Amino acid sequence: MSARAISGVAAPRSTFDFLGLGRWQRAQTLRILALAVYTVITVFPFYWMLITTFKQNSDLYNTDNNPLWFNAPPTFDNITYLLEQTRFLTWMMNSLIIGVGVVLITLITAVPAGYALARLRLPGAEQLGIIIFATYLVPPTLIFIPLTRVVHVLGLQNTIWSLVLVLPTISIPFSVWLLMGFFKNVPFEIEEAALVDGATRWQAVFRVVLPISRAGLAAAGMFAFAISLQAFLYPLVFTSSTAVKPVTLGVVTDLIRGDLFFWGSLMAGALLAGLPVAILFNYFLDDFVEGITAGATK
Repeated sequence: MSARAISGVAAPRSTFDFLGLGRWQRAQTLRILALAVYTVITVFPFYWMLITTFKQNSDLYNTDNNPLWFNAPPTFDNITYLLEQTRFLTWMMNSLIIGVGVVLITLITAVPAGYALARLRLPGAEQLGIIIFATYLVPPTLIFIPLTRVVHVLGLQNTIWSLVLVLPTISIPFSVWLLMGFFKNVPFEIEEAALVDGATRWQAVFRVVLPISRAGLAAAGMFAFAISLQAFLYPLVFTSSTAVKPVTLGVVTDLIRGDLFFWGSLMAGALLAGLPVAILFNYFLDDFVEGITAGATK
C-alpha cells in the first residue's frame, strides 16, 4: 500500500478519474483531443481564406466586425475581380507548365542517378548520395546569382522556361536521395531473375524495378511539383512580365500595390490555386507517405 493510503490521506485524483475513465479511455480521449487540435490548426487557414474571399470590403475593413464570420451578405466581387481584372488563369497555366516540366526533368535525372547509386555497387556510392543530398540544403539565396548567369547565357530571361531549368536544382538532390532508399528496398533477386531470363539491364529496370517502385516515383514527382508551385524567389528573379509569371508571384505582385492590399482577391487567388493541389495530394497521399517512409528508412 502507498504511504498516503497507510496514513489515511486520500491520493489526489485526476479529472479523468473523476469522470470514471480507465487508462485505455484516457489514452483515447487524449488522442482525440490532440487530433482535434491538429485538425483545427490545419483547416483554419483554408477557412480564413474562404471567409475572406466572399466578404465585402466594408466587412473586411471594419475592425468592430467579427473576422470569423459574415457581418454583411457574402459577395462574389472578389472572385470576379480576380478572374476579370487580372491574368489569374494565365498564371495558373504557367504554373502548370512549369510544374510538369520540373517533374519530368526531376524524374528523368533522379531515376537513373538513384538507381546507379543504389544498385550498381559503385565505389563511394553511399558517400556520394549524402553529398548529393547535402546540396539540397544549400539556401536558394546563395545559388540564384550563378543561376542568373546560366539563364542569361541561354537567353531564357523573363520566360517560364528559365524556371523549368532552375527549379530542378532544388528537387533533384532530394529526389535522388529518396529514390536511392526506395531502390535499395527492391530485392536484388527479382532483378537478377529478369536478367537471367534474357532481359537487358534497361528492360529489367523498366519492367521490374520501376513498377515495384511506383510509390517512390510518385513521392518524388509530387515533391518536385510542390517545389515548383511554392517557389517565389526564383520567379521573382527570373520573370518580370505579367504574362510569364507563375501564380505564386502574379497574385502577390498584381494584387498588392504599394500600401493597397486587395485582401479578398488575394485570398481568392490563394484558395483557387491551393485547392486543386490539396485535392491532388490527398488523392496520392498513400503513395506519397509510402514513398517518403520507405526512402527515408533505408
